[in-house]
Formats: sequence, C-alpha cells, structure tokens
Amino acid sequence: MSRVGKQVISIPDKVTLKVGADRSVQVKGPKGELGWTLPAGVAVESDAKTATVTRESEDRKVRALHGTTQRLINNMMIGVSQGYTRNLEIHGVGFRAAVKGSNIDLQLGQSHDRLHPIPKGVKVTVTENTKIAIEGIDKQVVGQLAADIRAYYPPEPYKAKGVRYVGEHIRRKAGKSVK
Repeated sequence: MSRVGKQVISIPDKVTLKVGADRSVQVKGPKGELGWTLPAGVAVESDAKTATVTRESEDRKVRALHGTTQRLINNMMIGVSQGYTRNLEIHGVGFRAAVKGSNIDLQLGQSHDRLHPIPKGVKVTVTENTKIAIEGIDKQVVGQLAADIRAYYPPEPYKAKGVRYVGEHIRRKAGKSVK
C-alpha cells in the first residue's frame, strides 16, 4: 500500500496516542481517555511527539475522511489535555435553570419544567440561575448537550427571550406598527 496524502499532528505534553491492530485509536491525557475507530482508507502512525495521518488513495470519500480523521484525533488530544466548555445564558422573566442530580431542570416559561439528562463525563454548573456552563473532554458530546438545551427555547427575534450561547448576536425585528 502506497500512501498518497499525509498530515502531521503534534502531540501535547502528558498525552499519549496508541493505535491498535483493530484500527482503534486511544488517546489518554490528564483529564481522561477517548477512543475512536479509524475508517477504511486512512491510517495513523505515531511516535512520542507527532502523529501522522495518511490516506491510501485519491478517492473523493477517502480524501474527505482523511481530513475528518485528522481533526477528530486533534480534537481528542485537546479534549484530554485541556477539555471543552460551552456557555449558555437564559433571557426572559421567570426563566431559570438548576442542576438536580443527573438532570438539568429548565424553567422556560412553559406549563411544565424541562428535565434534560446530563451525559456521563460531562459536568454542568449553573450560576445566577441563568448562566449554564457545560464542560467535558468530548467536543461532540459537549456541543450536542448545549444544542439540545438551546433547542428547548431558541432566542426569538422580537423580545430576544430564550436560551442562547454566550456572545451570540440575535437580530432583532421591529414589532407591529400601529396606524
């Protein structure tokens, strides 16, 4: 098998990358351990300081998987060394959140409270009843939890009430004009 394309990733300090014979990739670091299985057509070789992602052909699907594999391995290394955080804020009168056991309780002006389960390996903290911080080592899980919570009441353009990411800009619309 000749290797066509190649990308080199530097491995941070205190992080180890191990590629198994069954095409599994294990990344261990101070915050935890993550694993993933390589797709067909892409290979990873590593030494102490770098990991090299190579592809076996110039097929369109393999080229796409090559870049995706490189980014996923890089995200796993960042996750186990630094971790990921997503911050949400809630706007609206009477809107608030609280962590109850392994669930997050959202009161968003509806007739009932929303209880959303918190996945394993993710830490959720609520400050001032309206600021939610989601932390974890898996970028996909952290982002998906933030998106699920935001989807319960996305910010609306008239009063800008709802759940939004910190720093998210909401385009406001003018209300009805009276003649």
